[in-house]
This record gives sequence, C-alpha cells and structure tokens, in this order.
Amino acid sequence: MAFCLLEYNCSMSKVKVAAFSISVDGFGAGPRQDAQNPLGLRGLELHGWFQETEIFKKVHGQSGGTKGIDNDVAAESFENVGAWIMGRNMFGPVRGAWQDNSWKGWWGDNPPFHAPVFVLTHHARSPLAMEGGTTFHFVSDGLDTALKKAQEAAQGKGVRIGGGVSIIRQYLLAGQIDEMHLAVAPVLLGEGEYLFSGINLPRLGYSPFRTVHGENATHVFIKKRG
Repeated sequence: MAFCLLEYNCSMSKVKVAAFSISVDGFGAGPRQDAQNPLGLRGLELHGWFQETEIFKKVHGQSGGTKGIDNDVAAESFENVGAWIMGRNMFGPVRGAWQDNSWKGWWGDNPPFHAPVFVLTHHARSPLAMEGGTTFHFVSDGLDTALKKAQEAAQGKGVRIGGGVSIIRQYLLAGQIDEMHLAVAPVLLGEGEYLFSGINLPRLGYSPFRTVHGENATHVFIKKRG
C-alpha cells in the first residue's frame, strides 16, 4: 500500500481510484464546469458506458440496466470500499465560504456512496448525514488529514478517491494512490481537465497490470509497484 506520510496506523486500507472515466485524449472532465454542467461541457459523454449499467441503476435506487463486462467492472469498483474522498468541486458548484447548509450534493437525499465521504475544502462545515449510510465530512486542513480520517473510518476496507481531476493528481503526486482503474471512453473532448499533464507515472512507480475491453469503454488498471 502507499507509504504513509503521517504518524498513525494506516491499517490495511488500499487507496484506489476506480471506474474513473477519461476521454481517449486524456481528459477527466470538460471545460467550464458550472451548476448546469457539473462535469464541464460534454463531460457527461465520458460516463455513457456507466450510466446504463445495472450497477449504476442499483446504487441510485433504480431497477433495470444493462449487464455485461462494463457492468461487472463497474460493480467491482464498489466492492470493499469503506470510505471515499472527493474535492469540493465534485461535491457541488458552491464556491467560497459556505453561506448556509442548503447545498447537499448532486445526488439527492440518498447518495450512492453508502459510506463516510471526506470532502476537501478550504472552508469548514459541520458533517452532513444523509440517507443510506452516507455522511459528508468537510476537511479543511489538507490531503493528509483527509486520508488519515478516511482510513480510520474505513476500518481496514479500501479508501476510494472519487475525484475530481485535481484531487486525483494531488494524491498521485504525493505517492498515496495504490491502484487506479481508468475507464477510457471512446470520446475526444479536445479540452478540459487533463488528468496526467506533467505527471510521469513510471517515475512515480506506476505500471499497467490489467486491461479489460468492455462494451462501451476500455478499462485499464494501473498499480504502484512495491
């Protein structure tokens, strides 16, 4: 697992990025994100492979959906996850100091995480308990603190870095991600948030170890050596 930068018991929590969609040209989100375009312009196109699957419907409290390789690989991404970490931009479009507690995320009263979620922000906010076992905890004192709290909450299960692009990049550069599953969608965005700009993955110790060709995406698994 990743080397721990803080003096605490990291337990056996694997830190992973899972089912994170990117375009063929390497973008993890489109440009100009706002309330109408939470993933940026054309960003939703990256997730077409996932949105029709049975597991997507299930975690959003719906029925139906497609089965197959994409569904199976997506379902793997939810296994053994004890806590999540995400950036404030992924949590919502609100910027600056929290004016009130009215914004509760994009996902309604029963978010699909069903575990503690640690939201990195520069502005403190009280924890937000939702239906289905999800509680959002707002961490205003950095990446290491968020990871420490997430690993403690996970109780030996995995910690999933949900995104967005900036948060994944920061944890990669800190050497704290053990494994990544990237879903390469057959989409060319041309602009947006580029996932690996300026990051030398081999130099950081990462290498691919598994590739799965799904119906609507190619799934590439990367892990950190030793």
